[in-house]
Amino acid sequence: MDDTASSGSPRRADAVLVLQEVRKRFGATEVIRGVSLDVTRGERHAIIGPNGAGKSTLFNLISGRFAPTRGSIRLDGEDIAGQKPSRIYRRGLARSFQVTNIFPRMSVYENIRCGALWALGHRYNFWRSVAALRDVAERSAAVLERIGLASRRDVAAGVLTYAEQRALEIGITIAGDARVILLDEPTAGMSRAETERAVELIRSVSQGRTLLMVEHDMSVVFDLADRISVVVYGEIIATDVPLRVHENAAVQSAYLGTPAHA
Repeated sequence: MDDTASSGSPRRADAVLVLQEVRKRFGATEVIRGVSLDVTRGERHAIIGPNGAGKSTLFNLISGRFAPTRGSIRLDGEDIAGQKPSRIYRRGLARSFQVTNIFPRMSVYENIRCGALWALGHRYNFWRSVAALRDVAERSAAVLERIGLASRRDVAAGVLTYAEQRALEIGITIAGDARVILLDEPTAGMSRAETERAVELIRSVSQGRTLLMVEHDMSVVFDLADRISVVVYGEIIATDVPLRVHENAAVQSAYLGTPAHA
């Protein structure tokens, strides 16, 4: 095991996202049971585990949809546990969802522009046209090129293919200039060809950013992740580089379903 929080070793000096003894209880049921994790700056970190392990709940705690029952969640040194998602977003953390989260009646360009407005410091102004904001237009156009949707800029987002909608959602995230990106099942429901394109897009847009993702497709996980954390019954049972996670007997037993002695 490497020097991560889950192994009980000293915390990494370059950690941008730090969870310490995070717990979440719904009534009598404790779903997250003492999770500690460091995600380092610029790292691509994957969270895997069987259905019901608590992966999405953990994402909801980090992004502010839920407040933890106990424990701390620090982003660049500030405790964000229990803060509103909008405040966490302003501090540079953005997430996607398992279900595509876009404005279907707005154009592709308008969706991206929404993500860029706040990041560039613009607020609601009744007297000023959004179309006149040159910096927003330039950033939006650059993001559209980066995600491969420039030719679809004037199309209503709701008529895009599923894979294009997922690309658009990632575009909205990076248009907001997030330094830490949370992607929840980014390739779910995609064909193999669509998945390969999505992996290349994620690899590209995460350059210079910190990526934390929940993903069910192990080929995607082992292709993208620098490190992997395995969650089982609300606890992290292993955090390590992909090869050592793959060879970990406890992971094979608890997650892959093979006997620990195999």
